[in-house]
Amino acid sequence: MAATVTDKGPPVSPEDLERAAAYAVNLVPVDAPEGAVVGLGSGRAASAFVRALGARVRQGLAARGVPTSEATAALAREVGVPLAELPDVPLDLTVDGADEVDPRLDMIKGFGGALVRERIVAAASRRQVILVTADKLVPRLGVRGHVPVEIIPFARPLVEGRLRALGCRPAVRQADGGPFITDNRHWILDCGIDPLDDPGALDRAIRRIPGVVDTGFFLGTADTVVVAEAGGVRTLRRPRPERAGD
Repeated sequence: MAATVTDKGPPVSPEDLERAAAYAVNLVPVDAPEGAVVGLGSGRAASAFVRALGARVRQGLAARGVPTSEATAALAREVGVPLAELPDVPLDLTVDGADEVDPRLDMIKGFGGALVRERIVAAASRRQVILVTADKLVPRLGVRGHVPVEIIPFARPLVEGRLRALGCRPAVRQADGGPFITDNRHWILDCGIDPLDDPGALDRAIRRIPGVVDTGFFLGTADTVVVAEAGGVRTLRRPRPERAGD
């Protein structure tokens, strides 16, 4: 079904998120000759999936994980998921979270700061499955007010000026009394934005700025979105383009 926007509704409990994570684990192939290779996202929802995958690995599922952050790697080791380097063949799937999902299943990601590695692992996968709570469904990207942009620190003055010219309101993300440092040793600018009619146009314009490494716009990458709701799980799939004659 296509994505629909909901209000927050009843609060989602940890048990609801765990139920959605268990659903996502069932999408991991069980017949891969050398075991499934799974991209492991970052953040609260992805962490729930990593724990669920660890439980299945302990029960005998043959699977290895490619983590998108040092924090995810540490959690995977803790729960018993063997880790693998990014291979030169496609991963079976990646399971990750998102900060906003619109009706087309386009997304904003990166509030947790792992957007570059999340992009790489998703691009290396046969499919990307996104695990979210219902409050992350939005009518238009930008509803929550900002998009992360990862930058080379040296380029900050140039990038900030160009972003302001595009109508963004950039601010360096802070942590522990200084700039937040990504696992790639870059900085993140949290760019204030208004709800967008054409996120692709803004994404392309930002990417043209020298010193920008990546943006939090993930457009057209998600195959399936698993929504944790109070008491249940809902699955959304990207609508397929209609073919002539259909």
